[in-house]
Amino acid sequence: MRAVSRFPLRRAAELDADPQPERWLIESLWADEAVGIVGGEPKCCKSFLALDLAVSVASGAPCLRHFQTRQRGPVLLFAAEDPLHIVRRRLQAIALAAEVDFDTLDIHVITSPSLRLDIGEDRRRLRVTVEALKPKLLVLDPFVRLHRVDENVVADVAPLLGYLRQLQRSFHTAVLLVHHARKGAGSTRAGQALRGSSEMHAWGDSLLYLRRCRGDMIRLSVEHRAAASIDDFSIELKVQGDALALQRVEDESSFHATDHNAPSAIERVEQVLAQASMPLSIRQVRQACRMRMSNVGQALDTLAAQGRVVKDSNGFRLANAASAFPVSHPL
Repeated sequence: MRAVSRFPLRRAAELDADPQPERWLIESLWADEAVGIVGGEPKCCKSFLALDLAVSVASGAPCLRHFQTRQRGPVLLFAAEDPLHIVRRRLQAIALAAEVDFDTLDIHVITSPSLRLDIGEDRRRLRVTVEALKPKLLVLDPFVRLHRVDENVVADVAPLLGYLRQLQRSFHTAVLLVHHARKGAGSTRAGQALRGSSEMHAWGDSLLYLRRCRGDMIRLSVEHRAAASIDDFSIELKVQGDALALQRVEDESSFHATDHNAPSAIERVEQVLAQASMPLSIRQVRQACRMRMSNVGQALDTLAAQGRVVKDSNGFRLANAASAFPVSHPL
């Protein structure tokens, strides 16, 4: 009988330390070598945002004309829904807005009519392509066109995501999937609004989630597994001469003054507590709401004064949620 070897072991203190605990591909937006999702509702410019990240990584230009690119290198792109001439036109416009030379842009487009992650031959071809190009970023848009499995079944989705994670680890490349939100998920927390299995949200290291608010204005939420997330901010699709590209809205005062459909801070805090399965600390509420700590504190104070929120030793909860939480008994 063949002897079975044990798994290799190290004490925790002997593990290699990361010299740069927070390493970015694009500052505050996408972690270096991260897998993740650009998600959102239909017609929210998800593909435009994915292409903006691609242009930034390929050229070194700031993403959305604001966020600094920290790692530069080749980008591999597969756009399943758009004709190649549309892909070219969009990339050319973003390059113009970013003031980079389109003719030398280090973006390589897969021109095959289909790429299916649930087909073994396609997985092997993609791996060989990634190994040859060694891209800093792999963009696949959208996820729904990359398979024919049931997105709601973890056993079907997990192997596809696991394959992409293997690509990331084997070739040290970031992987970006464009993915749709569920219908009627407008007020749901960003990652939980993604269509299909919860495995999608759990898989991602970086998540960019888009919601349309009014007119051409879009709100972008950012989540990271291993780094602090920045507050939500607004972006819009701007036409400047021949350039059509997204950019961050630097002055949001007019947006906040007129956007009556956006949930208030109190409503956002109440929504988060309503979805929680246990009391939350103020930091957990702040992280879920993606708001400034001062705004979260004021909202919790108001809700507590109105008797709608209760604070105990375990944290904050809705006043009517006491019976829904398990009771903890002292040992």
